[in-house]
Amino acid sequence: MKLLNPDAGEWLKYARQRLKHIEDGGLAAQVLLAHVVGKTREFVLAHPEFRLDSDQLDRLERLLSRFEQGEPLAYLTGQREFFGLTFGVSPAVLIPRPETEILVEKALDWLKRHPQRRLAADVGTGSGCIAASLAYYLPDLKCVAVDRSWQALQIARSNFERLGVLQRVFPVMGNLLDACGGLYDLVCANLPYIPADELSRLPVSRFEPQLALNGGMDGLDWIAALLEDSSRWLTKGGLLLLEIGAAQAESVTRLAARWLPAAQIEVIHDLQGLPRVVWVEQIL
Repeated sequence: MKLLNPDAGEWLKYARQRLKHIEDGGLAAQVLLAHVVGKTREFVLAHPEFRLDSDQLDRLERLLSRFEQGEPLAYLTGQREFFGLTFGVSPAVLIPRPETEILVEKALDWLKRHPQRRLAADVGTGSGCIAASLAYYLPDLKCVAVDRSWQALQIARSNFERLGVLQRVFPVMGNLLDACGGLYDLVCANLPYIPADELSRLPVSRFEPQLALNGGMDGLDWIAALLEDSSRWLTKGGLLLLEIGAAQAESVTRLAARWLPAAQIEVIHDLQGLPRVVWVEQIL
């Protein structure tokens, strides 16, 4: 079906029909239209008479086709909402997910209860969503943001700059905290945790970076390595928060107890009741 000089309402009707077999396809059509015309989603819904030009139609057709083929909406628009903030994203970084907001929420709660603890690290920062969120909501926090991908760090840096936290969030390229000295009060880590043999069977592997997903044979390579080194950089009374896969709680708590035997260890569940974050707090 070829649309000739449609308005916004006509295009949305056409796009909804094309995407009717895709969950939330109608919402995706609204987001794509708003992105291409440079308006809000509320605007395009309130102004169905808004006329689209040929360049906009061409862009919409290309984006619609890519979305039909499974490409994530966030990569098509170049942005994603996370913890009340907007982050730029690209295929060089994982798309921020609601589950990770649990980790940020717990970190902020702990930091507010410990006002003297203001030096943090975000390991595997990707888009920078954890580090930037913490620094944005706590103006006296300083945070190191580490990633082993140079391309990811460029995305993170641009997010830090746009959100006004670059003076307090410091991008560092490296493996885990190998390149960082000193002690940290808080360390947050959303590391690769998908087992290698499972990864190819998951839709996420089609478009998102393997570097940020592949956790090795059992999915714990990076988490185990970080915990093994933890006594070097986690201060007494400090907190380590690890995002995990739903089946990894027992293994990760066992590793944490091995390398930080004096720590208080808890498993935090998401809204579906699945294990999502492991809390490891050093005892003073």
